[in-house]
Amino acid sequence: MSKRARFILVLLVVAIATVFLYPTGKWYFGVGKDAKAIATGSREQIRNFSQAKAAEDLEKLEAMVKENPNQAIPAEYSFLKDKAAANYKLMKKDAPSTWSVQQVLSSFKSKKQLFNAIEAYYRDDIMGLKEKSKSILQLGLDLSGGMTVLLEADMDSLGEKLGRTPTADDKKGAIDRAIEILNNRIDRFGITEPQIRRQGDTGITIEIPGAADPERVNAFLMGKGKLNFHIVDDEATQALRTYIDQNPGRALDADEQPVDKSILPAGVVCRRFVQKDNYGIDYTVNHIAIREEIGLDGSHIVDAQVGNDPVTGRPVINFALDKEGADIFFKLTSANVKKTLSIVLDDNVKAGATIQEAISGGQVRMSGLDKQEAQDIALVLRTAALPVSLEVINQQAVGASLGEDSIRQGVRAMGLGLLLVIIFMIIYYKGAGLIADLMLLLNLYLMVGILSAFNLTLTLTSIAGLILNIGMSVDANVVIFERIKEEYRIGKSAAAAVKAGFEKSFWAIMDSNITTFIVAVFMSQLGTGPIQGFAYTLAVGIVTSMFTAIFVSRLIFDFCLDVGHMKKLSISWEK
Repeated sequence: MSKRARFILVLLVVAIATVFLYPTGKWYFGVGKDAKAIATGSREQIRNFSQAKAAEDLEKLEAMVKENPNQAIPAEYSFLKDKAAANYKLMKKDAPSTWSVQQVLSSFKSKKQLFNAIEAYYRDDIMGLKEKSKSILQLGLDLSGGMTVLLEADMDSLGEKLGRTPTADDKKGAIDRAIEILNNRIDRFGITEPQIRRQGDTGITIEIPGAADPERVNAFLMGKGKLNFHIVDDEATQALRTYIDQNPGRALDADEQPVDKSILPAGVVCRRFVQKDNYGIDYTVNHIAIREEIGLDGSHIVDAQVGNDPVTGRPVINFALDKEGADIFFKLTSANVKKTLSIVLDDNVKAGATIQEAISGGQVRMSGLDKQEAQDIALVLRTAALPVSLEVINQQAVGASLGEDSIRQGVRAMGLGLLLVIIFMIIYYKGAGLIADLMLLLNLYLMVGILSAFNLTLTLTSIAGLILNIGMSVDANVVIFERIKEEYRIGKSAAAAVKAGFEKSFWAIMDSNITTFIVAVFMSQLGTGPIQGFAYTLAVGIVTSMFTAIFVSRLIFDFCLDVGHMKKLSISWEK
């Protein structure tokens, strides 16, 4: 490969690492502490913040109109200009060249419309930050805190499934299987380095680092995703809605069932029909009366994949049923043609459709979900049902166990180690040592970029891995430099010594790094939590250090010799 091609490849790798590293750098250095706290909170907290800010801004704007209606709209409210211009266009009016407060406010039909526009601005801003926080290098539970969840297994539900009183071995096996499934779900949800361990005989403790979304965590930790198919009683639904309209606020009890039990016939229950609002929070659209008897149990679903509706383009989940489930579904749809089939997820109706004809083949489609919810539900269904029902006993945010002092000490240790290695390499290897130091810095930059790209979690053990890689990353350079010195001593030219040094040291470097890489791979597969973090960092460091030491440093030597016309090597104090 020519020097130009190698140079372009190095630039491309650095550019890719920069792209990967940019979200992390912007998050930690470009986003304020208050904005981070809001963006990493729950969706309810984001909604409350957006609505509170909108109400506050609305009061300020109304006060400005009373004080001086012709004053220019302040820069902090410039986002309203585009909305106002769009409103003027709808009213077939010419937009003014400079906007006053009065002109902006008068472009909105009502105070509610203005409030919604301001709320949407804050909502989109914070929700955008929330999305960005998912693609950065996260800090672990020991450095930044996170969430701890205590789950308790319901052994009564296990007894119902087994049809007998569960033995100690049954309970132990159920908890072990539940931990395995939770591990699988958490890994696929993209949360790295969770701590999952048994708590007593029937409890499970889970520690999730970083700013985990509580609603989304509950969606898979508690075994949610219990999905069943029920037939809707249309006449009872109409009677139920009439009753609710006639008794607003007093029609339903705490269990969402009619206070007047005569409203629904025997075997029919009330369920909420829910959809997601702009914040991704479920809200009740209406109430539906469904048959209490399960038409088809979701346990018959053997696969679930997310796709897009060919007409609307909205996300759908395509279910594949086992043979027994396909037979049950065919009989269910055959007996209820022209009736409504509801898809009930965790006792909430998520979608419904009229059965036009009997459905065979075991393929079912579910719509009415946003993309994230569809992916989450499909994932929970694919990772198998929990063998025992789990109940959240306690869920709380936890602070960093080590905190800023430990982070500061780790960064200080890494900086001190980096500085000492840089000084040693320059003193011992002179000009070649300077090249090694540049490779060391490039290696560290590429490592952090790759860790950011895979959204890995940085713990104290990961910082230890970074510090270790600082020392290890110059090992290959040391082997190469010593080989070059040997070739240089026997009278070879600078170019010949460099070529021979790199070629003869190549396999020695490869062998040592490959064996270490194999160890790192086994640690990442067999270890958990902090051990995995150390293994990931070590493996990434091995790859980047080999690239910088063998590929990039060779390019710099070739450039100095061929383009810089360097005749002598600055690699040793020996003459």
